[in-house]
Amino acid sequence: MNNKGVGAVFCLIASILMAARYVTAAIYMSNFSTKSNELFRAGLDYTGPALPIAAVAALIVGVVFLAVGIIQDRKGS
Repeated sequence: MNNKGVGAVFCLIASILMAARYVTAAIYMSNFSTKSNELFRAGLDYTGPALPIAAVAALIVGVVFLAVGIIQDRKGS
């Protein structure tokens, strides 16, 4: 797999991790009878910082791989 493919996979992983954060908060909030913005933010805080940190790291790695792949393609042309 070339660098652009690896970069795209890492960007996909980043989007899945961010979606997992919101799905986790929604599952956590499903037990409450009242729905409000403040409670959902508390649910996001309850999930912790691990998912956003991993998502940002995966996104950075993905963008770097994409950039390297594009630079290599331009040098080869």
